[in-house]
Amino acid sequence: QVQLVESGGGLVQAGDSLRLSCAASGLTFSNYDMGWFRQAPGKEREFLSAINWSGGNPYYPDSVKVRFTISRDNAKNTLYLQMNSLKPEDPAVYYCAAKLVAAPRRVGTLQNPYEYPYWGQGTQVTVSS
Repeated sequence: QVQLVESGGGLVQAGDSLRLSCAASGLTFSNYDMGWFRQAPGKEREFLSAINWSGGNPYYPDSVKVRFTISRDNAKNTLYLQMNSLKPEDPAVYYCAAKLVAAPRRVGTLQNPYEYPYWGQGTQVTVSS
């Protein structure tokens, strides 16, 4: 059974940094592409970053490209999201997601949440101004 568990969220001040972690179990982690998303109340789930099975080809939307960095440690079955210069508009529940590399693409892009069949429960990030 695939399980993804996010951690590292919390309450920070604007301008601070946080590093989120996503611990994966029940899967061969290096066989999965991974992504980070967030969802604020009343808003759609927003793509933040994705990384391929080997740690290559990380990509980001322009809204977070300079501030957020995705990485993974396949030996530790863990995905990370380093978030710097947090802003008042960043508060949300942050989710990690996994997609088996060998599985057919559902919608064709790792930027779309529907591409991922496996999700964590999320970790809350709150930013005070």
